[in-house]
Amino acid sequence: MKIIVDADACPKAVLQICIKTGNKYDLPVWTVASFNHNIASAHHVVVGNASQEADLKVLNLAQKNDIVVTQDWGLAAMILGKQAKCISPDGRVFRSDNIEFLLEERELKAKYRRGGGRTKGPKKRTPENDRRFQTGLERLIGGAGH
Repeated sequence: MKIIVDADACPKAVLQICIKTGNKYDLPVWTVASFNHNIASAHHVVVGNASQEADLKVLNLAQKNDIVVTQDWGLAAMILGKQAKCISPDGRVFRSDNIEFLLEERELKAKYRRGGGRTKGPKKRTPENDRRFQTGLERLIGGAGH
């Protein structure tokens, strides 16, 4: 088992929690980001900045029972298809029973924006987001027999 972080848009606090938790459970933490980002990680993979390049690398690295950290719902769906686990930086655990709803919501919002509508961006990150992420990550690790 390893933790793989889609690090292109990952908050620094989440990356630090991943590294600290990986050390605690003796799990390697892999980070994937385009060359535009400066990420300090023992296992860092640099990709180009083409659309979806980091996502494809994360998908290729993921294996059954790995934990992937991403806020990309489409990538999360593909990760679940590989029988890996997936969590967002705000602590939302993606599961096969909720991913279809999330993808439908994403499509509806995109359609609304294409029609000229505006949707709200993410809220400012809080310490509660960090606690929720830490708890979710530990539960995913614990559910794997650690």
